[in-house]
Amino acid sequence: MGRFCLAATRMLLLMLIAAGAAAEQPYPSKPIRFVTAYAAGGSTTVVARLVGQKLTESWGQPVLVDNRPGGNTMVGHEAVAKSAPDGYTIMLSGSNLVLVPLLLKAPYDPIRDFAPVATIDKFEFMLLVHPSVPVRNLKEFIAYAKARPGQLNYATPGAGGGQHLVHEQLNMIAGIKTQHVPYKGAVQALTDLMGGQVQLYFSNVITAVPHVKTGKLKALATTGDRRIAALPDVPTFGEAGLDGFSKAGGFQCILAPAGTPKAIVNKLSAEVAKFLAQPEFQEKLTALGLEPFVSTPEQLVALLKEGLETNAKIIKSANIQFEN
Repeated sequence: MGRFCLAATRMLLLMLIAAGAAAEQPYPSKPIRFVTAYAAGGSTTVVARLVGQKLTESWGQPVLVDNRPGGNTMVGHEAVAKSAPDGYTIMLSGSNLVLVPLLLKAPYDPIRDFAPVATIDKFEFMLLVHPSVPVRNLKEFIAYAKARPGQLNYATPGAGGGQHLVHEQLNMIAGIKTQHVPYKGAVQALTDLMGGQVQLYFSNVITAVPHVKTGKLKALATTGDRRIAALPDVPTFGEAGLDGFSKAGGFQCILAPAGTPKAIVNKLSAEVAKFLAQPEFQEKLTALGLEPFVSTPEQLVALLKEGLETNAKIIKSANIQFEN
């Protein structure tokens, strides 16, 4: 009996040691799912793949990009919010996280349901018009639009997002009235702009540059407080005589589900900061029209809360309304 008890005790100890070793397995020990809330083919997917490649190189585990478009980013955000908080589902998110829930009934809370990890980059929007619009600059466009209230249409990749908000800011600040035409993605919105079905569109820089350089579209102004290096002749809104757009751009960041262990969040954040400091990675972001932008999890929390407050004020002032 004594020998049996001793053997059983040893077996129990071995099982406990094995369980402890499994529980203490270093992160990551298996592939990571990296969700984006946009369709494949856009700049967000490009950035997700760049980040995923860096994490894979550093940690030796595959980081697999998972495109979950739909619902103006709500489909992707909801999928991540409801995932296990174990560090094996993360997300490339951005400004829409705190904008969309102010306009639409979102199935998640932008602060409570996520664990902010780090920012990746920030970017500006460029106001584009179809060549058939007979204007050469922002001042002429505003005069042209004022003479035609409700006759010009602007495209967005979807109602309730950053481009919707900045267009309504333009309507409000410039005192013009243009009509919103929401699409199910940036590709179709840009296609119809080039086809003349709509007359104006706030585009991200990487998408805008080749079409402006070939003359297929005209660029009137950019958000932010300095010009875009790829198109140095295009003024900022402030330079063009219209204030209020210096902080109208956006940013991209990494999120995890709420409840993800702090040690994992900090490890992810530190790794992001490390490769964002590499000139080679910075050059890749710059080539996409993006500016490297590093932050800690705590700084990102503050940025998201500030975005909620600022966007709520703009939406109220412009009386922007949208129903799901």
